[in-house]
Amino acid sequence: MTQSPLNPDYEAFVRDTFAAQGMMHTLGAEITSVFPGQVIITAPVQPLTSQQDGFAHAGLGWTIGDSAAGFSALSLMGADERVLTVEMKTNLMAPAQGERLVAEGRVLRFGGRICTVASDVFAEGPQGRVHVATMLGTMARLR
Repeated sequence: MTQSPLNPDYEAFVRDTFAAQGMMHTLGAEITSVFPGQVIITAPVQPLTSQQDGFAHAGLGWTIGDSAAGFSALSLMGADERVLTVEMKTNLMAPAQGERLVAEGRVLRFGGRICTVASDVFAEGPQGRVHVATMLGTMARLR
């Protein structure tokens, strides 16, 4: 999707909003790239974010996948807007083994009140890069 951001300072806007989220700090998550309608977030897999078999907990993948999709929508919004998840469907496809998870969010449709977004989550480690989840959701534009 090619869309021009309404805010010329979209990257700083996204990064500042991300930095204000306590959850992202708790998870050790980072934004690795911001483009209009596309954001990538990474997070380390740690004992604190694992499940009983040592895989990354699905909640870690869901959280960074939701955030990557939401910040993708925010990257297109005006400076006076905020984003809020309305719904997010998630398909878990493989156990998340590795050192980190990477969530690649993107906007599918940027609407006047709602945006349709998607995110793919990958586990990276000695096994290479494995697609572990795909997500499809709706974000509300709050003014």
